[in-house]
Amino acid sequence: MTIAEAQKTIDQWINTTGIRYFNELTNTAILMEEVGEVARIMARKYGEQSFKASDKEVDLADEMADVLFVLMCLANQTGIDLTEALEKNLDKKTKRDAKRHAENDKLK
Repeated sequence: MTIAEAQKTIDQWINTTGIRYFNELTNTAILMEEVGEVARIMARKYGEQSFKASDKEVDLADEMADVLFVLMCLANQTGIDLTEALEKNLDKKTKRDAKRHAENDKLK
């Protein structure tokens, strides 16, 4: 599935199963909540924190998909083509960081 196809599929899902989009502010709050759930798993799986018994069934991939879903909802609501936005962003980073990382002694 391409990014454009995903945005279209999510839009169709929202307008049928989901009935309608939550407003942009609500979706922003939901996005922060979902990012927090990813951060919680990362801190426990790769960081120093440990899982509680109730955390044993967490699914990092599913939580990342939740983040992507809500981000695509916001993109749809605000008229952003994420394919175009990502292409522009990668071009910006490539031009800006052409030598920056290669010359960073911390990365050697």
